[in-house]
Amino acid sequence: MGAGEAGLIGRATLEDVARAAGVSLATADRVVNRRDGVRDKTIARVEAAVSLLGYRPDPAAARLARNQSFRFLFVLPSGANSFMNLLGDQVARTADWLAAQRAFIDVEYVDVFDADALARVLENLLPGYHGVATIALDHPRVRAAIDDLADRGVPVVTLVSDVPSARRLHYVGIDNPAAGRTAANLMGRFLRGRQGTVGVIAGSLSLRDHAERLYGFNQVMAGEYPNLTMLPVVQGRDDNELTLAGTKALLERHDHLVGLYNVGAGSRGVAAALQEAGRAQEIVWIAHELTPHTRRFLVHGEVDAIISQNPGHEARSAARVLLAHCSGDQLVPDQEHIGIDIFLRDNLP
Repeated sequence: MGAGEAGLIGRATLEDVARAAGVSLATADRVVNRRDGVRDKTIARVEAAVSLLGYRPDPAAARLARNQSFRFLFVLPSGANSFMNLLGDQVARTADWLAAQRAFIDVEYVDVFDADALARVLENLLPGYHGVATIALDHPRVRAAIDDLADRGVPVVTLVSDVPSARRLHYVGIDNPAAGRTAANLMGRFLRGRQGTVGVIAGSLSLRDHAERLYGFNQVMAGEYPNLTMLPVVQGRDDNELTLAGTKALLERHDHLVGLYNVGAGSRGVAAALQEAGRAQEIVWIAHELTPHTRRFLVHGEVDAIISQNPGHEARSAARVLLAHCSGDQLVPDQEHIGIDIFLRDNLP
């Protein structure tokens, strides 16, 4: 290969391929996009030119040439959940990137703790959407709505919380049982040698991510830390006021409370209850999601550790999965793996 040919690698155009193969641009396009009507010898010449020049198709340019675009709906939780607000911000940033790919995002906010409300959004999806990404509630009506969309040819990506029995295309989120096991090991190590009770606060056990975290947490606590007794789960709907009331009740009823695991959101409610009781520095508290509020609690020594997931990675991954599905492109599985982050006061980004 000559120097001029090498210079084309990575930036060759379809016109370059057509010129090198000695065919028309239309013929090169037919071969690259695997459409019928081209002789085998011509296909071989075009494919040799593609290999020689290192040509890589530009999906956005191809969609532009075909006047094709995609539109996706992201269904996110309404309310004051700080992590979900961060996720919403990242979806907006992802929309800017996606627009350059001739794909567009709309966002609808709904109370995801209300199965009927969430299902109605999915059931009433307007024509013209090519895919949906949604925070999911594991409920029969929601599962049915996802399956109905699959029947209509509309792929659904579950985001943060999964519905594995539904015919969703892909789940974008962390391994939640592993996150729960991690929380239990952190709790047990921070409390090593102490005896007492541990309270657990979840948003809702109808959210698969919360239920799976609790499952993992119970696995480790029961098997490795018999000196610690688990209390029944308090459900606070990820609401600060409800979580405040639930945490206050735990503190009032259990004198030997030594640990708190907050499975979801509502951390401001937990902090307020601990501060009011004067036990903010005494009780080991493991929380989820790095937000401006949990960061402050960690810095002040009220939260002992935060288990987190990257909302930007999740927003981009959901968009990539939907775009790849609609475009017929291959995914890179490792790129779509969402890792579990553990933050202590000393390693805050």
